[in-house]
Amino acid sequence: MASIAFTAPSPIPSRSSSFLGGGGLVSPKPRCRFPSRTDVRCKVGETRKFENGAPSSILFINGQPLPGFLTSMARVGPADQADTRLRIFSGTANPALAQEIACYMGLDLGKINIKRFADGEIYVQLQESVRGCDVFLVQPTCPPVNENLMELMIMIDACRRASAKNITAVIPYFGYARADRKTQGRESIGAKLVANQITEAGAHRVIACDLHSGQSMGYFDIPIDHVYGQPVILDYLASKTICSNDLVVVSPDVGGVARARAFAKKLSDAPLAIVDKRRHEHNVAEVMNLIGDVRGKVAVMVDDMIDTAGTIAKGAELLHQEGAREVYACTTHGVFSPPAIERLSSGLFQEVIITNTIPMSEQNYFPQLTVLSVANLLGETIWRVHDDCSGHSNEPYSSLGID
Repeated sequence: MASIAFTAPSPIPSRSSSFLGGGGLVSPKPRCRFPSRTDVRCKVGETRKFENGAPSSILFINGQPLPGFLTSMARVGPADQADTRLRIFSGTANPALAQEIACYMGLDLGKINIKRFADGEIYVQLQESVRGCDVFLVQPTCPPVNENLMELMIMIDACRRASAKNITAVIPYFGYARADRKTQGRESIGAKLVANQITEAGAHRVIACDLHSGQSMGYFDIPIDHVYGQPVILDYLASKTICSNDLVVVSPDVGGVARARAFAKKLSDAPLAIVDKRRHEHNVAEVMNLIGDVRGKVAVMVDDMIDTAGTIAKGAELLHQEGAREVYACTTHGVFSPPAIERLSSGLFQEVIITNTIPMSEQNYFPQLTVLSVANLLGETIWRVHDDCSGHSNEPYSSLGID
């Protein structure tokens, strides 16, 4: 019987950042509850560049604060008495991200024991009291999707039976999100079914990052906070030496036009192009034509996820044929099902930019890959949910304003 137990190291608290909003950098208002301190900084939000297949590690440094959205804004000092009832637990799907979130917040990960029996059944035991606590469970339902989804529901059930006051499922990547409607007769709507399962398991709230479509929020009968990961990518692109006049934002399909248009507005109001495609079956796409001008420009392709990379690779081929100088691929979720790595590393892309909502396995590293952390984004969302605060349109963690 295999077992996995998580015990977090002591956190290294810190807090400092700036955000991209309204086309420029906007400094957040200081939070008065925690004193300012700049002696130690936790570099959880820095870009993690994979070079020649070797991932860099998470660094902890003393010294100068880091600029931009990628800089850690971790809360400083131990949490006050009001926060002793805040608990964060990690499943086995992405413990590294959960640890970064806890580090940002200046907290320890809760102690939990997760076992797999010989027949594959999952056993979960909380190893500390959560009675009357505000519990957050960090567990993306990434591949293996069914295994991680079942683990999340058993974790929720364990917290409910341990008398937790509030249980929030933090799902950086929501599996089954693409099964959000019926495109043919006699099809299931898996996203609604999974939402019902999470609700029935005992969750009181869900925090999700970049759902495949907005209507998925309506499938939950409990409150859901939809966090957009694109500001992290926007700030990274703003740090690169690319002339704004040379940029064009490209939607890889018609369904992603609203997302790409909102992205373009934030990226110096760049022009927009659209790749028209016809999909004959699942995971198979055929590019037809391009709407817009990309000749001599740096094309930034924006999507919510890359699975087999068929859509985005065919789109990049078309952009090169139409005279694009460079092509960047930007996405929140890097699913990378085969043969995605071969397509993405074939030389079509100058850089492939993703976030760490899904952990990258060792065989998926390639030189063009850049991974950005959303730990700060999710950590701040958790604080606001716990403190009953909301994000307004002029605050850093609001949505991209898709209309």
